[in-house]
Amino acid sequence: MGIQVEFNPDLALRNISEYKTGRRKLEECVPDILEEGKVYDFLKKEQRNYWLDGEIPLVETTGNQNLSRPKASVVILEATHFKDNGESYTRGKYKVTAVFNDDEIHFENLTRIK
Repeated sequence: MGIQVEFNPDLALRNISEYKTGRRKLEECVPDILEEGKVYDFLKKEQRNYWLDGEIPLVETTGNQNLSRPKASVVILEATHFKDNGESYTRGKYKVTAVFNDDEIHFENLTRIK
């Protein structure tokens, strides 16, 4: 038996419609409007580790590792693991450093292209 931990090179959240229909919590979704410089909360199931020393892409997921192009560049400010009703979760805060409204390439691996 081991400890199951996932290392994430990006922050993958659901579409805001998942919150609006009651299927997800607000913190599990990409906000309707992303604002550069603003800090947002996030919530993910399971224990997840994020890179804290630089920018990572914020992407939208439909599940099963189906990811969009980056919606924004973010810095994870904090990430905390906790248990709720026997399930593990990771919650934290991220700060938006740039919002992307185009189809350009903004990351190469974990390197932000400016």
